[in-house]
Amino acid sequence: MTTKQFKPAKGSVKNSKRRGRGNASGLGGECGRGHKGQKSRSGFKSKPGFEGGQTPLYRRLPKKRGMNNLFRVSFHGVNLSKLNDLFSDGETVDKDALIKRGILSKNDNLKILGDGHLDKKLSIVADRFSKSAIEKIEKSGGSCTLTANNE
Repeated sequence: MTTKQFKPAKGSVKNSKRRGRGNASGLGGECGRGHKGQKSRSGFKSKPGFEGGQTPLYRRLPKKRGMNNLFRVSFHGVNLSKLNDLFSDGETVDKDALIKRGILSKNDNLKILGDGHLDKKLSIVADRFSKSAIEKIEKSGGSCTLTANNE
C-alpha cells in the first residue's frame, strides 16, 4: 500500500466556503458577519463570560461563604457517651456497625470524640480520634485503631 491510496471517508471532508468574493457567491458584502460592530471586524475574540462591557453575571452574584477550601476533609464526630449506650462489652465499633445503627452515612469520615464516659471494653476503628477519647478508651481497657487510609 502507498500513501496515495489513503483517502478520507466519503462525505467527511467539505470544501470551505469562500466568503466575500462578490454577491454572486451568496456570501459577498458582509460575508455572513452582519452589519458593523465589534463582531464584524477581523481579529475579534470574546472572553468566556464577557457581556459587552456590562458587569458579567459571575460578578453580579453574591459569593458563598465558606467555599474557599475545596480540599477540606470533614469528619462526622461521634461521642463516647453514644458508643457506651449503643454497644455492649467486647464489641467492635467501626463504620459499618455505625451505619447499620443509623448514626453514620456511607460516605462520612468518622472521628471519635471524648465527651461522656465509657464503661465498656470496646475495640474502635475510626479515621480520627481526639486525645481525650484515646485516653478514655484505653483507660476502660479498649483499643483504638486508625483506618488504613489515615495511617
